[in-house]
Amino acid sequence: MKYRRLGKTELKVSVVGVGTWQFGGAWGKDFSQDEVNAILDKANEVGINLLDTAECYGHHLSENFIGNYIAQRNNRADWVIATKFGHNHADRQNSSINYWSATEVLKQLNASLQSLKTDYVDLYQFHSGPNEVFDNDELWTALDKQVQAGKIRNLGISIGSNDNLHQTDSADQVNAKAIQVVYNRLDQKPETRVFPSCQRQDLGVLARVPLASGYLSGKYKPGAVFADNDVRSRHDKEQTALKLSQVEEIRQNEVPAGVSMAEWALAWCLKHPAVTCVIPGCKDPHQVETNARAAAFDFVSDEHPQAWKK
Repeated sequence: MKYRRLGKTELKVSVVGVGTWQFGGAWGKDFSQDEVNAILDKANEVGINLLDTAECYGHHLSENFIGNYIAQRNNRADWVIATKFGHNHADRQNSSINYWSATEVLKQLNASLQSLKTDYVDLYQFHSGPNEVFDNDELWTALDKQVQAGKIRNLGISIGSNDNLHQTDSADQVNAKAIQVVYNRLDQKPETRVFPSCQRQDLGVLARVPLASGYLSGKYKPGAVFADNDVRSRHDKEQTALKLSQVEEIRQNEVPAGVSMAEWALAWCLKHPAVTCVIPGCKDPHQVETNARAAAFDFVSDEHPQAWKK
């Protein structure tokens, strides 16, 4: 495994992390604690130390799985835990509540800490909210106080649009030290404006959806049909056909013979000088091990601007 400095946080993070959206049941699969434990044990074994979750992944369910695991293994110090705030889905019935307000976000933070069974999170991320709720001095002042209190080690922004320059450019102003953004071989939009802003500010970059929702996993050929309980079955059919065609061209023209497409696709993201870490999802320990092998590619350079040198 290779490690990089997550921007100005000074956190040492593995270049491959574990995205845990799937633990909330959104992949059409309900995970057990034993299954999550096996995935995280394998991650720990191969040197992965970054876990990315959110309060809305099954309404703290993903966080609970992680918290139970850490409590059972007593290994909190092994992990860099990133979670998010803003989409408190289970409580959305009350339309009179502003879930982006400082008061409500602090409630979400405390619920996340309780679920994760920890007294601090390493990275607390604004979760894909619109600019009108992002531009809230009261919110960021309240969060900064939590940083000072030690409940939050670092603040970050997970931008909803992969071209949200307003929020990215505002990172320094709100004391955010990392940006999370969709980035993969099929979606290179952040390279135009977001990544240059991140580099100017020395922000860490977490590349989410690095396998393009599995299209770059190497499993699917043109004409593939997804089951009704698969989130990809809800994607636009024409766009799905286009992506599958693009993937086949990439497979034939860019991926070296004998190389796993998934490993190559993750490493492809990591070669960009702005990208610190990729956070693919996984459903079992084998996928964790496959994902981790991306770090071994030659173009995942030790000369990266954020390569860990301490």
